[in-house]
Amino acid sequence: MCARTAGFEADDSQQQIVEADGSIAGRLREHGLVMVDGLVSRESVLAFARRVMTLVPHRDSDPDFLTTIHDIGQGALRPGWAGLGNGELLAHTEGSSVPEPPRLMLLVCLRQPVSGGEVLLTDGQAVHDHLTATVPEAVDLMGRPGTAFYGDGGGRPAQIFTRHPGGRTSIRFRQDELAQFSPVVGRCLPDLKAAIAANQRDIALLPGQGYLIDNHRYLHARAAVSGPRLCLRALGTPLFPLQPGFVAGDAGSDGRRTP
Repeated sequence: MCARTAGFEADDSQQQIVEADGSIAGRLREHGLVMVDGLVSRESVLAFARRVMTLVPHRDSDPDFLTTIHDIGQGALRPGWAGLGNGELLAHTEGSSVPEPPRLMLLVCLRQPVSGGEVLLTDGQAVHDHLTATVPEAVDLMGRPGTAFYGDGGGRPAQIFTRHPGGRTSIRFRQDELAQFSPVVGRCLPDLKAAIAANQRDIALLPGQGYLIDNHRYLHARAAVSGPRLCLRALGTPLFPLQPGFVAGDAGSDGRRTP
């Protein structure tokens, strides 16, 4: 296995091999994202996941706590099940409707689709900074507790941006049938979606390739898929210190930290 820098370019001259777990932790702290390669089997994905996190179960996970991501047909039409279908999956953070969303998410491709299925990643730090520069009042409104509701039964009260001690911020967001927003925040959603689109980057994963993200910072999405696609996902708690969220005002306009 090798891990790559947080950039999205395919040019090897712009990538550095990261061999030490400490370097992976450092890149997560700095960028919120590490690209991985060489994970060609369930065993290798599980071994890598266990190196960096304590795995936590998910509604759809298997006994080893990995979730097999593939098309389940009509079952994917149920609210909250779109990830197990072949349709477009809009930008979101994982586990938004649980009390404590998992901090880390690893997703690895084991089989490419015939076409489509590109991964779309968006740095929430860049989104926050984009909104701060364009519609700062929206950032304030999205940070007010109880203005977002995620999940069944009326939803779990939350907010899109959560403030932490020390000036750090995290993001929690979904945009499917299990998301509701107060009217004042609902009016700001077009601005938020525009900021996500402006900072989104797409990646076509080859077999064995994937990404490890800070789920309190990064949003992920997927283009529609044609043909069978097989991925594995792991969720968990980092095995190294990781401060909550991100520091606002410290990302470049393209979603990557400035030098």
